Formats: sequence, C-alpha cells, structure tokens
Amino acid sequence: MTDSELPARGAVFWPVGTGDSSTIVLDDEIVMQVDLHDLAMAQDEDTPHVPVVDRLIEALPTVDGEPYLAVFALTHADKDHCLGFENLLSRVRIGELWATPRMWRELADPGAPDPCPDAKAFQEESERRVAATKKAVAAGNAPVSGDRILVIGYDSDHDDHAYSELPDKYLSGPGKSVSILDEHDCADRFEAFFHAPFVDDCAAERNETSLAMQITLTDESGVDGKMLLFGDLAHDTIMKIFNYSVDHDRQEKLEWDLLLAPHHCSKKVMYIPVDGKDVLQPDVLDALSANARHDGVVIVSSSDKFRAKDEPGMNPPHRKARDRYQDIAEFICTMSWGSEDAPSPVVFGVDASGPRIIRESVSALAASAGFAKSATTPSRRRLAAVTAAAVTFAQTLPATAAESQPTGPERVQDAIAADRGGASAPAAPVGFGR
Repeated sequence: MTDSELPARGAVFWPVGTGDSSTIVLDDEIVMQVDLHDLAMAQDEDTPHVPVVDRLIEALPTVDGEPYLAVFALTHADKDHCLGFENLLSRVRIGELWATPRMWRELADPGAPDPCPDAKAFQEESERRVAATKKAVAAGNAPVSGDRILVIGYDSDHDDHAYSELPDKYLSGPGKSVSILDEHDCADRFEAFFHAPFVDDCAAERNETSLAMQITLTDESGVDGKMLLFGDLAHDTIMKIFNYSVDHDRQEKLEWDLLLAPHHCSKKVMYIPVDGKDVLQPDVLDALSANARHDGVVIVSSSDKFRAKDEPGMNPPHRKARDRYQDIAEFICTMSWGSEDAPSPVVFGVDASGPRIIRESVSALAASAGFAKSATTPSRRRLAAVTAAAVTFAQTLPATAAESQPTGPERVQDAIAADRGGASAPAAPVGFGR
C-alpha cells in the first residue's frame, strides 16, 4: 500500500513488548503520545538497538526547528508506561503534559518506593510546569507551549499539593472532556472524555489510579472512531466506570471501536480470586459487549506473545483473558500482528469509510519515513510517517527477546496446539479413532 491509502486521522500502537506506546495523530501538525515504553530489546552489544524515541522524533512535525509533540499523557508511573520519557523530554518540545495526582501523593509519602528515573523525570517536569503556570497566571498571562500541564483526577490530599492552586482550566477529572490540545482547538476532530482516576481510589494500588479515557477521532466527513484506553485498571474500577456512566446517563462515553486491553491483557479484568481460584466475572464482558459499536470491533493487547499456558503468579499477558476477549471481539497482540517473527505496528484509522484497523501490509511505508521531516509535508501524511517510523522500529527488534521466548515445555505445548489446530476437539475423527 502507499501512504495515500492511510487516513489522515488515527492511532499507532507500537510493538514494544509488554508495555504501552500509543501515538495518536489528529493531523499533520497535532500528534499526541499516550505512555512510552522505550525498552532496550537487544540481548547483547552486537545487536543494534533503535529506541522508540529515536523513531518517533523522526515522524513528528517541527515547530521553530524542533520536533513537536502537542501532548504527552501518562496513564500512571509504572516503568512499562514511562520508560524513555526523560530522553523524549530532552529532545522534543512537549506542548502539554497530562498527569494524575498519584505521583504527588507518592512523592509526599516517605514510605513509598523510589520511582524509576523516568517517572522521577516526569514528576519533576510536572512540578516545573505547575510552578510555571502559577507564575504566568499571577502575571496575568497564560503559560506558553512547553510549560502547559493538565492535572486529571482528584485526591483526598488535594490541598496539600501545589497543583491544587492551579486555575480550573488546568484541572480536570472523571466526567469531563477535553478537545483543546496545547491551545489548539481540535473540537472538529478530537475529544478525550475522562473516566478515571476516581477520588475513592487515590490511595489504592497504583494501577487502580490509572488515567482512563474514551478518545474520539472524527474525520472531515463527520464519521468518527472511538477508542477506550483504561491503563492498568482491573475489574472493580472498570465496572465502576461502566456503572457510573450509566447512572449519569452518559452511556455514549462507553462506546468503542477499539479497546486497548487493560494491563496488557491481564486476567484481573474479568477474574477475581476466590479461595485460591480465579472466578470469572461476566459483568465486565457483558458491559464491553453492550457498548461495542458494531460487530467489527477490535481489542488490542500491547504485550509480548502469549505463552503456551498460564502459570500461577505469571505476569500478563494471560491466555485466559485473551480467550475471554476472543468471545466478544477480534483480538490482536502487538508482538504478533502481521508476523510473530517480524511484528508490524497496529494501525487504527478513521475516514469517511469508517473506523478500522489497517489490514494491508504497512512495511512498504518504512521507505518513505524521511518525508516526515520535510517542511512541506503534504496533507494526510503524518499518520503514514508515524506508521513508517513504527515499522522501522519493529524491523530492528531482535528475533529472540528473552522475555518473549517460551520455555522448552511451552514450545512443545505450542507445537501440539498448532498440530491439533487449537484446544477444541477436531471436527472429524483423527488418528486411531478413524
């Protein structure tokens, strides 16, 4: 395919193992990044490593001669969501940060574990922007691009932190929406509706304080596409989102064409441990199904490839979660999309023909990555540029990444499953049963 076949508007989900790096393209000038996982995948010094940040910068628009990212949104400060932020910040003008109150709470807690360096860099930059915004407002001005911040969510310790003194314009939370990005009015093509974090969860496990939102991208024709991004939330908080939205007559804010599987396809979304056993909670699956906009919705897992079977205590991705998702929608894993040996980025596009996953091969776009730096970038090409950058990144991934490799028994089980064609019984008798 050629870049002209890609829509102007969409999102690219990078193949970064078990972690999130989602780039949302509104047009040629406005790009938004949700989370970052710039993991060094190289297994030894002889294996070239091309960071996500390097490739992303190549695809960004430029303003005053420097790469420009309108918004960076951090769902929460786990390493697999912020790795590489300090590098990105040092090389890119980030117009606006979206942060949640949780990091201020942890910073004030002497018993909290030290944040990873990139989480610390994000918090320090957030603090700087809060101070810069307060200073600008006190002088009767507005903060400039590069100093702007939006703090999303509420905390029972709100008054103890500097961000509490920000004007309402720089504060948001569940039940509110945003369509202005770094002072660019994008109401005709973008809306982010915030579902979480809730004030009741401010002291909960960090995952349960994740930024959760519905993002709507609208084409010039008026056709739109909707994505649900729930960070690392688990069952109870997700159901709180659904129930709260229904109770407040905002069910349209639950609709989705694409769901980014929470917590990298964790079973905690639909299973709760009871007496040492995982008990399925069908309510969350029913809620997701009820709010799917059509039969062709897609669930994307930003995760490593799936092991042959789930083991007790194993981190996501979990097969049993994948199997339940497959009961209600098409399921895509970022590290096996296109090919397990050479994954392609997952690209979601919106145009007059509707919201959809780009299913044609996108590898041909890699050759055109250079046009992203042109001062005369033609219209409708920014999504192609980001896609090409993600393709180039994916092509540098080592064929064998330790955390993705199945064990010997798992390889045997995978081979058996492949030979059988799946876990279900064959349609016709085979072997000695013939």
